[in-house]
Amino acid sequence: MLRINLSYLLKLIITPALVAGVSFSAIQSISAEEKVKPNIQVLTSEKSAEKVQDKIPSANEPRIPNEIQKHSLGIGVGQTFLRADLGDNGNDKITADIYYNYSASYSFDFMANLHWSKHEFLNRNATIKGLALAIKGKGYQYDAFSPYAFGGFGFYLPSATRIVNGSQLETRDQLVFGVNAGVGVELRLNSQALIGVIAHYHDPFDLRQEVGSDLEGSYLKLLITAMYTFN
Repeated sequence: MLRINLSYLLKLIITPALVAGVSFSAIQSISAEEKVKPNIQVLTSEKSAEKVQDKIPSANEPRIPNEIQKHSLGIGVGQTFLRADLGDNGNDKITADIYYNYSASYSFDFMANLHWSKHEFLNRNATIKGLALAIKGKGYQYDAFSPYAFGGFGFYLPSATRIVNGSQLETRDQLVFGVNAGVGVELRLNSQALIGVIAHYHDPFDLRQEVGSDLEGSYLKLLITAMYTFN
């Protein structure tokens, strides 16, 4: 009888102890999970996501940064095609132009072109001088490559030696206003060098003459360009 009572007493003591031990282990596990959860939450918090997002470049950002508000100077070499009175008295030929560019923004530049050339044909000739100013707009930029279009006004000093009433006569010199426009593509090789091609159309206003008809004409330039950017 005493043996049965001892077994019964041992069960009463051991069973609650085991239950208490299991409960304590479960509490410890829950506490550990609660400690880990805040760390994971910090790693995936909105602030962390914003910091990571700031480091990822946007698809709309330029591929070559810090290339705005820069001055560039270069040269264009190619064929000049004369038309109307200029073409009647001068021959098309290869000429060189000077170009200046200021990158005002990632989409728009200011461009200036300075040119002078004399074109001879038989015993006649035509001379073109001009300072053309334009706003250049880049349609899009793919890596370091971008096409563009431009347009603006300019100052021109055209002249010609032509045959009037059987005699050779030089037109009078006078500065006139005019328009210019064109398209082109450019490739930036690095932060300082840029190459491209350009089609540049110039149309000076007609120049009235004392003898003979007005001097009228326009010309188109197809040029390969090379520019140097000053940092």
